[in-house]
Amino acid sequence: MEDGIEMKKESMEEFAVYLRERENAKATIRKYLTDIRTFYNFMGENRRITKEQLLSYKEWLVEHYAISSVNSMLAALNQFLEFLGGERLKLKRIRVQGTLLTGEAREMEKTDYKRLVETAMEEGRVQLALMMETMCATGIRVSELEYFTVESLRSGMVKVWNKGKYRMVPMPEMLKKNLQRYVEREGIQTGVIFRTRNGNPKNRSNIWKEMKSLAGRAGVDPDKIFPHNLRHLFARTFYKGTNNLVNLAEILGHSSLEITRVYTTEKIQVWIKNIETLDLVSEWSTT
Repeated sequence: MEDGIEMKKESMEEFAVYLRERENAKATIRKYLTDIRTFYNFMGENRRITKEQLLSYKEWLVEHYAISSVNSMLAALNQFLEFLGGERLKLKRIRVQGTLLTGEAREMEKTDYKRLVETAMEEGRVQLALMMETMCATGIRVSELEYFTVESLRSGMVKVWNKGKYRMVPMPEMLKKNLQRYVEREGIQTGVIFRTRNGNPKNRSNIWKEMKSLAGRAGVDPDKIFPHNLRHLFARTFYKGTNNLVNLAEILGHSSLEITRVYTTEKIQVWIKNIETLDLVSEWSTT
């Protein structure tokens, strides 16, 4: 069990037979199989189901789906794991604490976050430290890091595309300075800031693994270390400091208003002023 379970395409067909024998409704069977295919496609070429891979998949779901959908998809996956004899691999549901500030049962605290960033810097892993600061100081999803470009540093605003719409994300002044030092040091003149040696945007899964690798030395519970928990920490810190759910919803991209947002200079300045007071970015020397 420790080495995981081999997943074959025919396993889904066998699972469908199993569900029919249990007299599940046709709609339920279709839903379960759709959810399992989503996981199958997420796996790519690696067809061995491991706990690490499942946790990475859960993180991906949280980034791309509403919490209710995530829990529904996890329920289907857990049924499938049980069918395969992998009960130990089953995932916990997301605990719902509210519509906007929903989080994991074990949230990352600011002290945890600070230790992770400091440990990364002490080990010379400047890129990792800055990626964590960028996520926590702006509330972006890990998949949205690619929108932080050299060009965005000039305006201090990042135009992010997600879930069929654009939103503007303000960048704290200290973060902007740190990123400017970093791109100058790395000789990055244009395009994506956080990139691989080949110049491609950093992979979400690799970022998560890099963060996890800091756990022991930083003295942080590895169960708390998920990129999305940095977004949660930003949300909790912003709301605690401003008590303004409307602004928070707009920054996070949670607003359900079916209108075009008007990003006035005054509104942007208010956002930035509020974010500057959150103490989520430190001044670093990246030279």
